Amino acid sequence: MTNKTKHIKEDAVIEALTKSLGIVTSACKQAGISRYTFYEWMKDPDFKKRVDDISNVALDFAESKLHKLIDDGVPSATIFYLKTKGKQRGYVERQEIEQKIYDTNIDPFEKIRENIDATNGKAKRSVKLSD
Repeated sequence: MTNKTKHIKEDAVIEALTKSLGIVTSACKQAGISRYTFYEWMKDPDFKKRVDDISNVALDFAESKLHKLIDDGVPSATIFYLKTKGKQRGYVERQEIEQKIYDTNIDPFEKIRENIDATNGKAKRSVKLSD
């Protein structure tokens, strides 16, 4: 592929990405290139910046739709927004995890030795290690 042809294809991919709001597979099919080629082109900083700009436009579009849902009074949209954007104000679900911490100075084989000593050197078949 010549350099001029590559630039024409890159422009076609960028246009297709814009129309598809950043969906790579759709854009590649529309531009007639493989996903592999697209990701090879992403190694070029200039091409990557153009693609990233489109991703930001797609994100802006999605956020505008979310705000419309909030304006329309959709509770799940409001909850989602507060959980993601309102964390600094305490709008988060928290999980409390309780952990038991055992004394690290206890020898884990102490009960086994006690049982062996209590049976005059003969180990029992089942030894209960904890209460």
